[in-house]
Amino acid sequence: PKITTAIILNRSPTLTRTPTPFERAYYAYQARIRRALHNPFPYEFYFKQGSLLETRFNIEEAEREQLAFGKDFTGEVRAVAQLSQQEGEGEVIMSRTHEADIKKDTKSLDRKGARNLYLLLRVDQDGKQVWRFPQGGVEKGELLHQAAQRDLFAECGPHMDTWVVSRNPVGVSKSPAEATKDGQEDVTFFYKAHIMAGQVRPTQASVSDFAWLTKEEIESHVSKDYWESIKDMLSEH
Repeated sequence: PKITTAIILNRSPTLTRTPTPFERAYYAYQARIRRALHNPFPYEFYFKQGSLLETRFNIEEAEREQLAFGKDFTGEVRAVAQLSQQEGEGEVIMSRTHEADIKKDTKSLDRKGARNLYLLLRVDQDGKQVWRFPQGGVEKGELLHQAAQRDLFAECGPHMDTWVVSRNPVGVSKSPAEATKDGQEDVTFFYKAHIMAGQVRPTQASVSDFAWLTKEEIESHVSKDYWESIKDMLSEH
């Protein structure tokens, strides 16, 4: 058989995933029960009366009480208002939607911060433009994980800091001999890797484009057979 290796290069989420409505309801219910049954915290023992730490605790406790029961926690209103000004409560929180999401820039590593993104390359294969993971052949005397990393840099350039998770592949794909030109069975071993820094800069003429895509987006880019062989190796989130 003809053996090749491929890299599933992953950009891990940079934002906490937004909980589903069911998850939010469950956590809120558990929080209400926990606060209803817990012993009151003796804050007067731990914080000096009138101190900044006591006021900060009162603000945070008031927010927790309001979320749980809709009641305000006891505290000096004037001190709370004063601390709010000192702590910059009027600051605007950054949006979870990045500029790359608005522009639909699939080359940006900043898009879809709450999702796992995977690198896909558009290459010229048998006279057709197809999307696939970075892959290549195995040289004589070369270990599979070494071949996978070499092929990654050969197609995507050396301007990335990546980490191959294991020497063991996460999956394998086999193409029947009758589906190949040379009549040999194609066996592709897939390796999981993470990008830590940098960006893709294709170095081969056969690579015409690249994209960082979620699992659902990958399905619409690749062929049906390729999708069936890789879908279980990708994260749902």
